[in-house]
Amino acid sequence: MARNGTLRAVERELLLTGIGGQGIQLAAQVLARAAIAEGRQVQMFGSYGGMMRGGNTEATVVIADGAIEAPPTVTDTWSAIFMHHDFSESTRAKLRPGSLVLVNTTVFEGTFDAETYRVVELAATDMAVDLGNIMTASMVMLGAYVAATDMVTLDSVDAAIAASLPAYRSQHVARNIEAVHAGFDVAPRALVPAWHEVRA
Repeated sequence: MARNGTLRAVERELLLTGIGGQGIQLAAQVLARAAIAEGRQVQMFGSYGGMMRGGNTEATVVIADGAIEAPPTVTDTWSAIFMHHDFSESTRAKLRPGSLVLVNTTVFEGTFDAETYRVVELAATDMAVDLGNIMTASMVMLGAYVAATDMVTLDSVDAAIAASLPAYRSQHVARNIEAVHAGFDVAPRALVPAWHEVRA
């Protein structure tokens, strides 16, 4: 597709990093389901330590409008969500100039160069506490990510939340949807649009 001016597939990587209990794996799953529902190709990989709370947890989501070419473990990323500073260095090392970086300022210690990256700072944990459940912090950040990228629609995210939570946790669907919308409402819109024409 490269030399005749035709459009080539757009592939977007998101790395999420934090500690156990922040909802990293759920946020990744929700985004992946929403993208699949909108006809995108998706690759998702999660990893986490043995502790349920406080251990390392990371997720990689690759979303494309064509066949995915990225390996299971990406070497650099289009975007990243930093929920906590612990265990975050490997994700920081994969940022490239211009990467979109979302930072949970409630707990994250450290800064990112705003001249090198597109940085969105959000006190996601504080917002989650205000909404009544600290464990929805990653969903707040996911809403901000959707606002900043237009990666998927809010309707798709809402449906994906309902599909991602098991039946015994269905009482948490509305609260997680509320958290996503809260993050969406305070984030810059279309700061780094995910989908646009890319000519080879």
